[in-house]
Amino acid sequence: MVARIVSKKRYSVVLVTYGEVERLSVRALWPSSRKIIFVITRKIVKLPKLLIYMIADYRSAKHYLDWKLHRYRSRLVEITRKQALGVEAALRRNPRFAGDADEIAVADAYYFVPPYLEEVLDRFRGCSDGIVVVPMFPVESAFSCGPACQMVIDHFGENHLGALRVARGLWKDEVLHRIYLDHLFASLPPDWKGAGKKEAQGLVLVIHGTIVRNRKGEKPTVFTGLDETMEFFRLMREKIMADPRNVFGEVKLGCLNHSRGGEWTPETVERALGEFAGEGVGSTAMFPFGYFADNSETDYEAKKLLDHSPAHRKHYIPCINESPAFAGWLASRIAAEIEALDVQREVFAVGQSVK
Repeated sequence: MVARIVSKKRYSVVLVTYGEVERLSVRALWPSSRKIIFVITRKIVKLPKLLIYMIADYRSAKHYLDWKLHRYRSRLVEITRKQALGVEAALRRNPRFAGDADEIAVADAYYFVPPYLEEVLDRFRGCSDGIVVVPMFPVESAFSCGPACQMVIDHFGENHLGALRVARGLWKDEVLHRIYLDHLFASLPPDWKGAGKKEAQGLVLVIHGTIVRNRKGEKPTVFTGLDETMEFFRLMREKIMADPRNVFGEVKLGCLNHSRGGEWTPETVERALGEFAGEGVGSTAMFPFGYFADNSETDYEAKKLLDHSPAHRKHYIPCINESPAFAGWLASRIAAEIEALDVQREVFAVGQSVK
């Protein structure tokens, strides 16, 4: 009897996010700002090419002066790189990828700084039986996950389902909610855990805002993720308020908006902080639940708003970042995506790989 030989498969995983420059310089900011305008801003406002360059150069100079003045350094790329290592280590503990079983490789990639997503996809394309792309945002929209989906189509064509899968709907996962709750309450200083009975304490859950109406006052034609954002907040607020560890009298949504393209979500960080001040809440905490890694929008822009708020006691809770529990959960989600990709390959690629 001849034993059937089962060939080893090789899978590649790409964790992708926006990306921010690690070493601050105007030269490094220029290409990043131009990519942001080309990839994101043009989905909202139609701009001529010359104006794109002018806006990007202005944006680069502004950020350089602002970050330099306040000695801010983005850790987004550093954190995402560590997340990729943590996820790969967790996947290698999965029996499917342990020892002489199937091979797995995890890489980080970015929309706006090197290594660019399109380059990483090209690198994996010739040596993988399947690729899973994971946009590192809980809630998907045309502005967060949209660029990844577009790049996948650009590189693999409309028949990409036989080669690649993009993870979606991470915000719905109850395991993620539990990890968030554990992280949130474990990150509070000891003096917050009993003070809620003596004074009012509030929590602002921060997420990137989105467009509600375009410049014509109409519903946007692109997918904004507005309903998903509001539902994610509703779920997390309910779970926080119901948790026996809860010390907060109220939880409010705080959106970080842009200023162009139309009407953005009105539930801003500034509004939440102002409402807490008006309600006499003396202690305010902030947690960016809409981000998987700290970046200039969270630990700089949002934190600066918290620091300047009237609350006499303030506490910023970092994003989930390099949490081992988060890496383990994401690895389990990716393993499930690979199982689904195996089915897709049989249906759409008739057994062919992307090699």
